[in-house]
Parts: sequence; C-alpha cells; structure tokens
Amino acid sequence: MMWYVLISIGVLVIMGLAFYAGQLLWQVQEQKRQTNEQKQKRVDYLTDSISYIAKAMKAEQCEYSEGVLRIWVLLDHFQRETQGQKDYTEIYPGFAALYDIIKDMPTHEARKKVEKKELAKMDMRRWRAEKEHEEQIGLDLDKLMQEF
Repeated sequence: MMWYVLISIGVLVIMGLAFYAGQLLWQVQEQKRQTNEQKQKRVDYLTDSISYIAKAMKAEQCEYSEGVLRIWVLLDHFQRETQGQKDYTEIYPGFAALYDIIKDMPTHEARKKVEKKELAKMDMRRWRAEKEHEEQIGLDLDKLMQEF
C-alpha cells in the first residue's frame, strides 16, 4: 500500500514537471513568433520607406542628396535586419559616390550653425556632385525601385 502512494506521488510530480516544461516550451515558441513578427514589420517598414523615397526622387519631389542620405541609412538598417551580404557600393555606385561627398555635411540644426559663406560652398559642392552623378543615380534609382 505504501508503494502505491509513493508511486502515485512520483507520477503526480512527473506530470507536474512535464506540464511546466510544456508551458515553458510554448512560451519560448510564442516569443520566437513575436520576435519574427516584429522583425518582419521592421523589414516591411524599411522596404516601404526606401520605395517611397526612391519614387519621390524619381518624380523630382526630393533632391538627390536628401534622398541618397536617407536611403543609404535605410539600406544599412535593411542589411542588418535581413543579415544580407550585398555590397551596396557596387550595386548603387551613383548613390555611393554622392553619399561619400555629402555624408559629413551638416543637416537640420547643425546646418543653421554654419556660416553662410561656408554653407554656400558646401551647397555648391553638393549641387556639382548631384549633377556629376545624376545619370548614374537615375540608373541606381531604377535598380532600387525594382528591388524594393
């Protein structure tokens, strides 16, 4: 009789542990699902943002330099999110060339702190770079719009 009680208690403990392990396993799977869902939302957001900016650039509603700055940063985030191995400097050489020229130029509040003479020089340099790379940027935009 004593053995039956001990065996029953053992079975109950094992069943309780199995139930607890099952709950933990379900929680891990749910966390993975939520993480994947959040990651997909970020990828979708990045894809949409790149697409919208590229369309605005193509329609001349956005200057090349502004669009390139924004898209280049988004491409960097997109690559990290998707663990991609693409060399965007090779795929989009016009974007890369313009980005290299303008990446260190001040924007927004920092731009307001720069002397007007210096600002005019930077703007002239930026406009020349846009004009110089205009054809390649147009080709890059076509490729970008196909990909995104």
